[in-house]
Amino acid sequence: MSADILSFIIFLPAVVAFGLMITTKHVETVRNIAFLTTTVILALVLKLYIEFEPSAGMQFVTNVPWIASYGINYYIGVDGFSLTILMMIAILIPTAYLLLWEGRTKGYWINMLLVQAGVTGSLLALDVILFYFFWEVMLLPVFLMIGIYGFGDKVFTTIKVTVYTMLGSLLMFVAMLYLGVTYHAEFGSWSFQYDSLTQITSLSYNEKIWLFLAFLSAFAIKIPIFPLHTWIMETYKNAPTGAVFLLSSIMAKLGVYAIVRFLIPIFPEIYVEFSSWFVFIGLFGLVYFGVAALMQDDIKRMFAYSSASHLSFIAAGIFSLNAFGINGALYLIIAHAIATGALFLLVGIIHDETGYKTIKDLGGLAKQSPIFTTIFAIMLFANVGLPGTNGFVSELLIIFGIYEFNHTLGYISALTVIIGASYMLWMFQRAILQDREGEALKFRDLKIKEIVGLAPWVILVFLMGIYPDIFIDKFEPTVTHYLNDILHIGAAK
Repeated sequence: MSADILSFIIFLPAVVAFGLMITTKHVETVRNIAFLTTTVILALVLKLYIEFEPSAGMQFVTNVPWIASYGINYYIGVDGFSLTILMMIAILIPTAYLLLWEGRTKGYWINMLLVQAGVTGSLLALDVILFYFFWEVMLLPVFLMIGIYGFGDKVFTTIKVTVYTMLGSLLMFVAMLYLGVTYHAEFGSWSFQYDSLTQITSLSYNEKIWLFLAFLSAFAIKIPIFPLHTWIMETYKNAPTGAVFLLSSIMAKLGVYAIVRFLIPIFPEIYVEFSSWFVFIGLFGLVYFGVAALMQDDIKRMFAYSSASHLSFIAAGIFSLNAFGINGALYLIIAHAIATGALFLLVGIIHDETGYKTIKDLGGLAKQSPIFTTIFAIMLFANVGLPGTNGFVSELLIIFGIYEFNHTLGYISALTVIIGASYMLWMFQRAILQDREGEALKFRDLKIKEIVGLAPWVILVFLMGIYPDIFIDKFEPTVTHYLNDILHIGAAK
């Protein structure tokens, strides 16, 4: 079982989804089976997490021919970096189901399962063509969810996000083929395995830059990084809650993951040479999106800008060229997924119950929903990096990393974190705490299953904030390997 556990984790949700398409029309049955499937996957990932040896590198590897004549393999494996994100996905998805329990259709749950299959496959793929296959698989169900179950101008929103992501994916695919052809010309055989592509030496400097940018375009759109962000605001505003959760908490993180997994080892010299530019772009995005969030009245749009701001900070950490920044960025991937995912789900409850999602139309919710308000506050404080939460640890590590990279940029990054606290606390005071002008809104507190669903998230906020080494120890050896053996710059800059 251990040899095939990764394949089982990838394909179980897809097999169940296709089975549900043809066997039952009962929404409750589909939902319950989908939830059971995600809990089985969680149990398998927990087993994987316990058996994983952090210092042993890539583990549970499967590498068999897929399209053998062109050297394309079904090549999957897990290391400390991908395992940490895999655990995050395995915990967040089934617990999110409990907050999405009512009022969904059969297609909604089937698409959720298909996204999980695509996301997990992308995370574990070590052949770039296999990665591309799963990358595309995870996008289609989200497009369907937005187009079918979204709000407002959902058709235009679907077209816009499709055009953006497909353009980036096309550039990435062309770059993958170019690398494969180059490998064949240099070595006389075909291979698209990422560790084989790192052996290419015949590329010119200009070729490396263009290939690097082609890959980066797909990942930067998904994150998103300024200026490739213009699709995200209307998408988060008009998409259904489940799709927003998947986009913000899980799929955006795969963009960051892919930079570390593929760009750094395949183009290490380009990554190092242009790191200053990308740290600056990341910090610019942190400020730009933060200021834009301050100007929003729609809560979902505000959280969209907030999410982009945090992801820009993560990108800055990834390009900081030292263990502080990269470890902090990987940790913030998890912390941000928990806090932002919970906040989007809670805002979804507000919209479902009141029909409103603009700050000016809300208010007075705290008096009617103390449990909701408490959990909302915890996630908000984690999002702004309050000491004792996972957000504080991750942001502090990134600040240290950027400071080590460049002292001036380090000071700037520390000051810009204040922006996030400003718009979050301002929104919380107006939408939740402050009494509403006119007639009070009717709003319920969280149901038992919603509390059960959010409980692991709350526990992780504080557990990761108080005992970070429990989690960092799993992926730190991978970061050290990248810095020492791939970039040859050591654990510090």
